[in-house]
Amino acid sequence: QVQLVESGGGLVQPGGSLRLTCAASGFTFSNSHMNWYRQAPGRERELVAVITRSGGGRNYASSVKGRFTISRDNAKSTVYLQMNSLKPEDTAVYYCNVILSHETYWGQGTQVTVSS
Repeated sequence: QVQLVESGGGLVQPGGSLRLTCAASGFTFSNSHMNWYRQAPGRERELVAVITRSGGGRNYASSVKGRFTISRDNAKSTVYLQMNSLKPEDTAVYYCNVILSHETYWGQGTQVTVSS
């Protein structure tokens, strides 16, 4: 079955960095676009970043552009989210996501808290 397992979250001070990792299994990773979403308390889940199958195409929410970088390693079936210059408003649960044959799959999420 499809599994997405996120890791790498934690508590970081404003201006700091974190790298999130999503390990995928149960599907052909190299054939799939991958996404990172986040959900802050009391807010709807929002799309943060997208990466195409080969990694050649990437797109970002305007709120994170220039600070976050999405990447992938198809040999390891893993997608990453490098987050730099973190702000308190980046505090959220971050989720890995894939859509396969019109079915949407989510990981369990990893908490990122940006606070001094």
